[in-house]
Amino acid sequence: EPDSELIRDENDLIYNALFSVPMLVNGGTAEIPSVDSKVKVKIEAGTQPGKVLRLKGKGLPSVNGYGNGDLLVNIGVYIPEHLSKEEKKIFEELDKSENMTPTESAKRNFLSRFKSMFN
Repeated sequence: EPDSELIRDENDLIYNALFSVPMLVNGGTAEIPSVDSKVKVKIEAGTQPGKVLRLKGKGLPSVNGYGNGDLLVNIGVYIPEHLSKEEKKIFEELDKSENMTPTESAKRNFLSRFKSMFN
């Protein structure tokens, strides 16, 4: 039986992953649960929440014996509810940076993903 954090969709497995803001900004490596172990996944710098990573062949075996499904990792971001004064100050300083203002293409991508949820 797959890990209870995994959602089955036929032969594919879905995992909803939460990452810290620094992890999505800087990139890094994360361990994701799979059927019988953990799988290391590279998170590229600048990965956006809502992106889905497809890990080919890391899902469940096919009923007819031909290959495995995929493991789909939905990228989410964890926003802390409580920050220390120092952490708050860091975010206030970051917010002043031009790089923190969403670009027009980022806004369009977000809207198109949002609209696709209703189609």
